[in-house]
Amino acid sequence: MSKTSQVLKSAFDLLFDRYGPRHWWPGDTPFEVMVGAILTQNTNWKNVERAIADLKKSGFLDPHKMFALPPDTLASLIRPAGYFRVKTKRLRNFLEYFIKTYDGEISSMMEHSPQDLREELLSVSGIGPETADSILLYALGKPVFVIDAYTKRIFSRHGVCDEYATYDDLQTLFMDSLPEDVTLYNEYHALIVETGKDFCRKNPECDKCPLKDLPDAPPSIFSASSNA
Repeated sequence: MSKTSQVLKSAFDLLFDRYGPRHWWPGDTPFEVMVGAILTQNTNWKNVERAIADLKKSGFLDPHKMFALPPDTLASLIRPAGYFRVKTKRLRNFLEYFIKTYDGEISSMMEHSPQDLREELLSVSGIGPETADSILLYALGKPVFVIDAYTKRIFSRHGVCDEYATYDDLQTLFMDSLPEDVTLYNEYHALIVETGKDFCRKNPECDKCPLKDLPDAPPSIFSASSNA
């Protein structure tokens, strides 16, 4: 096992010991998870839950029904998620792709490789790497590690990468260092989010953090561009 793998495994074990399983991503169906991944951009999850609850209550949490809605009606339903006009456009862009390419069928989408699906998703206006990878991992069960701002903040502070690491740098680092395991990727990302929210803030609470005993890794060895 490489040094990078050892550090990342130790970090996971420490976080899991503190938090236990996170049961993330919450959602009754894969499509609900997809919608949530788009709505959660630039807002907190409680606001997304309210928007999804409104879609469910109105009977429109279905790709075909949602796409048939007038944009203003959809915008009013997702208003609790914030930036509702922008997110309406992004949702409709995604729905158009999902319906035209897969007739709104999750099972048809799941037949394709994560590489092909990721390329397709990134071609949809308003879908960036984090949203695309969240859809792949949490909705479709594809082995793709999701990176977010918390990931860079936490692991740059521990010397696993530097602050200039890109999304792709970090994703490669994690996926090269960990077993290809959907459950592991799911749990690890959820634990990172919890740690970032609770402890590794802009003003960190290092003395209380579950990673306080994780040895710092020399950046020259554990930089994101390293093959260690």
